[in-house]
Amino acid sequence: MNPDVFAGWLRLQGHTIIRTADSYWCDQGPRVYQAFPYHWLIDPPLAETAELFARHGVVGLRYSTPVHTPEGVTSYHVVYDEKAYSLDQLPKKARYDVRKALKSARVEPISFARLADEGWRLRYDTLMRQGREKAETAAWWRKLCLSAESLPGFEAWGVTVGTELAASLLAFTCDDCCSILYQQSSTAHLSLGVNNALAAVFTQEALQRDGVTRMFYGLHSLDAPTSVDEFKFRMGYTAKPVRQRVVFHPRLAPFFNPATHAVVKRLKGWWPDNATVAKTEGMLRFYLEGKRPLAEQTWPDVLRPLHIEPTDG
Repeated sequence: MNPDVFAGWLRLQGHTIIRTADSYWCDQGPRVYQAFPYHWLIDPPLAETAELFARHGVVGLRYSTPVHTPEGVTSYHVVYDEKAYSLDQLPKKARYDVRKALKSARVEPISFARLADEGWRLRYDTLMRQGREKAETAAWWRKLCLSAESLPGFEAWGVTVGTELAASLLAFTCDDCCSILYQQSSTAHLSLGVNNALAAVFTQEALQRDGVTRMFYGLHSLDAPTSVDEFKFRMGYTAKPVRQRVVFHPRLAPFFNPATHAVVKRLKGWWPDNATVAKTEGMLRFYLEGKRPLAEQTWPDVLRPLHIEPTDG
């Protein structure tokens, strides 16, 4: 499948999409756009971003770019790009959890309608565990799931315990990359290893398909806790060093400074459940950190043990 299908899915949800020479852009807030497909690394020329600001009234942009580019915060994509995937390569605890879940649960494709209906309970449980229960709504989730129903490249999978949906995911394949876009699970079934089984079985199945050579499990988040990615690394995925670039309109950029960031950080402390404030704080943090030399930046914990200088790819 190609990015136009993904763009169509976003439009069905009510998003505004802008196509440029280097990428596609989707609104993520008032006049703030993020590049997609999310696994792409781009380095748009100044003329392209200038047109976005001037012609479309954009205030801020966010995109992933190769690490050799001069600006951007040191970051990562969560990926799996080996030739094969098997339980044998996982840590002992992860292997145990997968096998335990598979003794009493089934991992299989499910309908988008089931993902929309039963999946919301799982989604809300997941948000609660992350301390982000107000970040999403049931109506938003239903629209997101059902918008994918008739589009090629999208698929929904679930883990069923008896007749109850215990975990689920939504994925999309673009180019040679299969991306797990959303994964959620029931807190009551978490100790059974349903998340582990779902990630392992789906990854293994997807990589056996013709044309699929890699998996994408998300990018370094602006506001989600690091525990979200720690689970993915235990399931055999790795952190691919990249830089995330946040760019603001040139006329407004002087107003996005350390003092502004300090104010937004204070607001985040006052309203920790406000998703908009959390995203804004993240954008400002990435923007300011991304202007510092690599050697002076605070690297994500997952990249520090690598003891490498980031290189493209």
